[in-house]
Amino acid sequence: MATADVRDELSCSICLILYTEPVMLPCGHNFCQGCIEKVLDTQEGSGAYSCPECRQEYEERPALPRNRTLGNIAERFRPTETQLGETGIFCTYCVLSPVPAAKSCLLCEASLCDTHLRGHSQSHKHILTAPTRSFGERTCGDSICVCVSCCRIGEHRGHRVELLSEASEKKKETLRQVLEKLRPEREETERGAQRLQERRREVAEKSAGETERVTALFRDIREQLEALEKRLLNDISSQKEKIFLHLQGLMEQLEIKKDELSRKIRHIEELCNMADPLTVLQERESHGAADNEGGRERDDEEEHNVEYDTEEEDSEGSDSEGGRERDDMKVPPEEDLDVILISEIIIQSLEGKVSEIKRSYCPRENSFLYLDSNTAHHLLKITNGSKKAEKNEYWADRKVIDQTSESFLDHTQVLTTRSFHSGRHYWEVDCSKAVNWRVGVAYPSIERGGHHSHIGNNNKSWVVAQKASIRNGKFQCSLCAAHDGEETSLSDPQVSSKPIKQIRVYLDYEAGRLSFYELSETIRHLHTFTAKFTEPLHVAFWVREGSVTIQQ
Repeated sequence: MATADVRDELSCSICLILYTEPVMLPCGHNFCQGCIEKVLDTQEGSGAYSCPECRQEYEERPALPRNRTLGNIAERFRPTETQLGETGIFCTYCVLSPVPAAKSCLLCEASLCDTHLRGHSQSHKHILTAPTRSFGERTCGDSICVCVSCCRIGEHRGHRVELLSEASEKKKETLRQVLEKLRPEREETERGAQRLQERRREVAEKSAGETERVTALFRDIREQLEALEKRLLNDISSQKEKIFLHLQGLMEQLEIKKDELSRKIRHIEELCNMADPLTVLQERESHGAADNEGGRERDDEEEHNVEYDTEEEDSEGSDSEGGRERDDMKVPPEEDLDVILISEIIIQSLEGKVSEIKRSYCPRENSFLYLDSNTAHHLLKITNGSKKAEKNEYWADRKVIDQTSESFLDHTQVLTTRSFHSGRHYWEVDCSKAVNWRVGVAYPSIERGGHHSHIGNNNKSWVVAQKASIRNGKFQCSLCAAHDGEETSLSDPQVSSKPIKQIRVYLDYEAGRLSFYELSETIRHLHTFTAKFTEPLHVAFWVREGSVTIQQ
């Protein structure tokens, strides 16, 4: 009894539990600080404040000094209360001293200890649950829990009521139905996750295979380049040695000629330094340098004879033997090292390797693709060896002459004669003569008439399309990918783009990949479709004006 009284004295009259940080109003009543501040906050707009317990009013918001003594007592009492029951819920009928509740009756809205539980009704209407503090929380989806009295005479009189057990079973049935829907959804989610895992594994395997292929390719390229380098360096070295040998022979001949000339120069210098003219003339004759001009006298103009003699010596070295020797001793021009041949070998080897790589990875099909005039719209003119499709309004009469059951009726488009049902292929298209076009592939079963026959507007064709327009007085082109009537923009609408002049299309039939690239100064990826192809694929074109051409 004493313990219950003390607990009442230590309980806040607002929250009805032990004080938490108690504060005191000027009237002397104590409250939890948080509780009284909320009350004063609600009174703030009324212009007056009052004590929740004694209703004493204050003109201004009262100060809230802490009651430390009361707070210490409440803190001391709190562990004692906790020991009374771990849940903090006590028997409703034990009024003399708090006894922890063992069960709560939902019908009676009462909590019972073990003693009172033994005397409680055993009827199935009295639903017993674990101790609960608030019975209002135990509500169903469309009603609230009410006691028998409320159903008969209270505000819920006349309302449709049911037992909690029945409501629970109904709720369980609803939940079972939800489970029936959630389980297949979860299974589908699991299958989706498995497919993603499988796709991830495939990508990893393909990435590993492609890495190995590229590594082997570049290893082979390096080996071939090293072999080519070794071969060319050997050729250059051989050419160099050959030229060096020739130059060495010429240099030796020049050295001999140089020595001979030096000897003659020294001899002539000695003659020039002699004072006796007779000796000079005799020396000359002894060396076989007789005057070739018959009829002249040796004693006429000695100075002239000596000068002539010198010229004869030079003439003997220059004209009689020197002419032939100069021809042999010409220094070879730089072109004797065959740079052109070396360059051609490099170019041909590299071009051959690039062509080999292209053939091994993806064969180019331009040479084997021809436009099928039987499928062409009557306004399309097929020329240039069935490589070019040109829209020509003057060809309107062709509708009567050449139109077949395979011809497109409503859109100026055409298919190729050849189709692809396996393998990897690529081809290139010249779009520079048109601004509104579509380039892609289509099944042979594509419709020939109607809106859905336009390539890209059905599920039997995949295209990249260019559209020309004038915006803000400026001509610009936009690009999109189209399939089954859905378009994906490939251009930035805020940026004016230039018309595309050349397109390269790659097809990997088994992988279900169709990729488009713009060929300019650098190759640019435009878009890649992924699909499971079920029919052969024909190359397909549409052009509004101008022409498109399969490049040779």
